[in-house]
Amino acid sequence: MNRPSPRVLWPIVVIGTASVLAAVLVAARAPVEPVAPDTVAPLVRVVEVAPAPLRLQVRSQGTVEPRTASELVPEIGGRIVWVSPALAAGGFFEADEPLVRLDRADPEVRLARAEAALAAARSQASLAQRNLERSRRLAAEGIVSSLALDDADNAARVAAATLREAEAALLQARRDLARTELRAPYAGRVRQKLVDVGQFVERGTPLARLYAVDYAEIRLPIPDRDMAFLDVPLDFRGDAGHGPGPQVTLRAEFAGREHTWTGRIVRTEGEIDPRTRMIHAVVRVDDPYGRGAPGRPPLHVGLFVHAEILGRELPAAVVLPRAALRGDGQVFVVDAESRLRARSVDVVRTEGERVIVRAGLEPGERVCVSALETTTEGTVVRTLTERS
Repeated sequence: MNRPSPRVLWPIVVIGTASVLAAVLVAARAPVEPVAPDTVAPLVRVVEVAPAPLRLQVRSQGTVEPRTASELVPEIGGRIVWVSPALAAGGFFEADEPLVRLDRADPEVRLARAEAALAAARSQASLAQRNLERSRRLAAEGIVSSLALDDADNAARVAAATLREAEAALLQARRDLARTELRAPYAGRVRQKLVDVGQFVERGTPLARLYAVDYAEIRLPIPDRDMAFLDVPLDFRGDAGHGPGPQVTLRAEFAGREHTWTGRIVRTEGEIDPRTRMIHAVVRVDDPYGRGAPGRPPLHVGLFVHAEILGRELPAAVVLPRAALRGDGQVFVVDAESRLRARSVDVVRTEGERVIVRAGLEPGERVCVSALETTTEGTVVRTLTERS
């Protein structure tokens, strides 16, 4: 009988030995006890509530406009004999300063004729009055008829009317002579010069375009919802009994630098723009060209400016990052046990990346400002305090 080959026996021995060892290990294993997994609370950033007074601001923009703009026009026709050096584009002038003179020859002739006509009318009126008085005496004595008296009375009335007409013509001639010199209606600046010496102009012909420089105005479009943040009277005759309007800071780039000017809202326009739902507030800036403040850059007409309007002051407001807001007027507060609690708050305004809360939070409370994928009431969290 043949013995098995060693090549056949070795695999059988190895497998048998491994089976015995496995059985021993299974029999000798220690019992396994279930262990609950460690739960790590999420880490959230919080802001500690610290109410403080806060002045609201409303931002807008607009273009500088003159408060008054007009055309310089003559009230009589004539040839221009003199033009002021100030009457040039960009030139400044003072109130009542002569700007243009017309030829006085024809108005002086008309004045002389009016004076002569007045002298003749006075003589005729005096003669007619003496004739009327004589006719009344003779009529009382029965020497002249009532018809003659009526003729004398009519002649006196006609002479008196002619005298009044001559006096009016003299007044007109004097006014026309005075109108040969055109004076500035206000302190201002020349926007455009339209004529020059030697030209003949008719009555009403524009000679120049002017605008006042005592103060400038800027129309600022403001959304109707933002009017609630401004102390601007909107009722009928609302300016009566009120102090100056809200202060406005204007900023603009000019000559390579940013400059600021200060003005105040003086009124609001009478209607809401139906397309944009905007109300236009008018800001007044005194002395825009710095005549009373040397060195200050001018606030040129046509300059585009950004405006910051000071609004109402909240006595105790809380400013939070916008990420703190959950839904419509709700935040999560971390309580003393490090659990999240939903809280409804009164949001006054949302500005960019921050929200302004007027009520609903107490000093010292911690508000969660982290964006959590799943947030439920009572969730335990770890906190990392940030400055508000």
